[in-house]
Amino acid sequence: MEIVKPEVLYEQVVEVKGRVIPKKNDCEGEAHWKVVKSNVTDEVMFEVEPLDEDDLRRSLKALFDRGIRSIAVALMHSYVYNQHEIRVEAIATEMGFTHVSLSSNVMPMIRIVPRGFTTSVDTYLTPAIKRYLQGFSAGFANQLDGVNVQFMQSDGGLTPMSFFNGSRAILSGPAGGVVGYAATTFGKETDQAVIGFDMGGTSTDVSRYDGSYQHVFETTTAGVTIQAPQLDISTVAAGGGSILSFRAGLFAAGPDSASAHPGPVCYRKGGPLTITDANLVLGRLIPSYFPQIFGPKENESLDKEAAVQAFEKMAEEVNSFMKTDLSTQEVAQGFIAVANESMCRPIRNLTQGKGYDTRNHVLACFGGAGGQHACAIARSLGMKTVFVHKYAGILSAYGMALADVVHEEQIPCASLEFQPSNFSSLNSSLESLSIKCIQALQKQGFENHLIRTEKFLHMRYQGTDCALMCSAPSVEAFLEAFLKQYKKEFGFTMPNRAVLIDDVRVRGVGCTQFGREASLAEAPPHLSVPKAVETVDVFFDSRYEKTNVYKMEDLSYGHVLGGPCIVMDKLSTILVEPDCSCVVSEQGNLRIDVGQERKERIGTELDTIQLSVFSHRFMSIAGELEEPFFFPHFFLFLTICTSQISEQMGRILQRTSISTNIKERLDFSCALFGPDGGLVSNAPHIPVHLGAMQSTVRYQMTTLGDNLHPGDVILANHPQAGQ
Repeated sequence: MEIVKPEVLYEQVVEVKGRVIPKKNDCEGEAHWKVVKSNVTDEVMFEVEPLDEDDLRRSLKALFDRGIRSIAVALMHSYVYNQHEIRVEAIATEMGFTHVSLSSNVMPMIRIVPRGFTTSVDTYLTPAIKRYLQGFSAGFANQLDGVNVQFMQSDGGLTPMSFFNGSRAILSGPAGGVVGYAATTFGKETDQAVIGFDMGGTSTDVSRYDGSYQHVFETTTAGVTIQAPQLDISTVAAGGGSILSFRAGLFAAGPDSASAHPGPVCYRKGGPLTITDANLVLGRLIPSYFPQIFGPKENESLDKEAAVQAFEKMAEEVNSFMKTDLSTQEVAQGFIAVANESMCRPIRNLTQGKGYDTRNHVLACFGGAGGQHACAIARSLGMKTVFVHKYAGILSAYGMALADVVHEEQIPCASLEFQPSNFSSLNSSLESLSIKCIQALQKQGFENHLIRTEKFLHMRYQGTDCALMCSAPSVEAFLEAFLKQYKKEFGFTMPNRAVLIDDVRVRGVGCTQFGREASLAEAPPHLSVPKAVETVDVFFDSRYEKTNVYKMEDLSYGHVLGGPCIVMDKLSTILVEPDCSCVVSEQGNLRIDVGQERKERIGTELDTIQLSVFSHRFMSIAGELEEPFFFPHFFLFLTICTSQISEQMGRILQRTSISTNIKERLDFSCALFGPDGGLVSNAPHIPVHLGAMQSTVRYQMTTLGDNLHPGDVILANHPQAGQ
């Protein structure tokens, strides 16, 4: 059983005496309660208990005396009635608190727990951000007074410096990369949906773009649930600095990182073996193209010899344990293969997990380390094309220059049912929010023809907590959009269940009209293949191959590069693997056509590298094998692989469940069983279930016999039926 208890961000919690509840016809004691009206939704509320300001002042004074100056305020129904929170803010400010975050301002959505967490995050981060902005502004004339300075938010939009806050800044860096590849790839280099692959030093971020940004509105970061619009970016702890290790017969890449200090072995500071070292040993990184900034005095080049020696020691350990005879290069390549599979996993979750075929995408690769792995990642996922922007090493920063300015308005709906009688009020709310967005963008200098709005409803089935943010051209079309999205993501719909609306949201976008990228001069027909600056040996598939090296600045529009080759940029290294070819676009970007994956026959002997790869990949096993097979370690890797399927089953069950026991208390377990009903793999849910689950499955198989068919669903609750 895996119980993760993250550290809390707050230092102390105090209760505010006061109570407001929504008005219901069967409320007992309503004759004695004060009727108040929501200033957000016009909903009628009961003030069961007024705000006790004297008690509040005593509690706040105790906090102030402890040295606390920043507080978060989250009251139960403040998303529809925020007057009590506003009064708390006024009293706290009067008493000298320097920062007060209100949940009704940060994210006015239902569900107090994630709303409270989000407000805590905002309170934790915003004061630090404000201090940074003050220091930043102080370095300019007149402290940037009158200058329009914009900052990137987690949702991929820019916002004025004065509006920038902590809860919207968590993924602002990766968001710039998403905007960068979306603006330079989709609709320009390809009409296919694009997967963004941003590999840096400590982690890899993946995302998807098909003409519109994919947003999520509730995420868990470092164990903290946050309600705020963010681009749908998945992160895996695998980057150039991920530490390589050999444990219990398996290769592992990450999640721990060597960071910038001490860094990899080759940084000359006594660091551990990392993915960067593996690429260096295989010849995929060339030290002479790197600045001499390494070593204790930061004046030396990369140390390839030290990396080789470290891998020789690792190879000895692997061969001793596994009774094999792998070379140093084969061990390094094995770690690269494992790292690649770990980075493929979030891409599969982002595509196949949401009903998309991974093969029908192109891979947009960027980040300092992404170019070394792009071809292998694309080949493993069945993608045929990779795009590498000329600014791939700094695309996240470049994307911020391409981003539009965004202003959002959102109000709760108090779970309004989606039906024709409510269409008028929904239209009125959408129109009112649209006007607010337009006016806010006009104040920032945008003319009407540069402003567009997108309208959303946050919709869910009655009784469930899984709300989907849906967009449609008209109110009447929202139900169809919801059903289509729900069907794609979960594989089913609930035809006889009411659909509720939790929130109404409008996203206003002010288009920045960034200019078109400059074009390169076209290469003369007789020079369609450029001259290589040198040729080096690079290790591929158990052998070294002669590999041409080109400089990015020497390439022209129309140049064709055959693999294997390396393109050296000032900010990144791009590896074009064998059976791949590269073409330079008019804007100076690289389009890599990826060859088919070479299938390798897998025998009955234990292969520690394949075993490690299989731990990250299960669904594509059939594509790796040419015939059925069995070997003693089959159940070992099957148990490792299928655990991720069980975990995914649990996530879907929790999101779509109507039962409070399942969706809130997490009182469930998911597992996979073999043909004999024996347990194959289980997720780390409630272990007490697993002892009886195998017996229950076998009982049903014995009882039903030949009446059990693929697709059947069995409900069992009999105490003698194996339980």
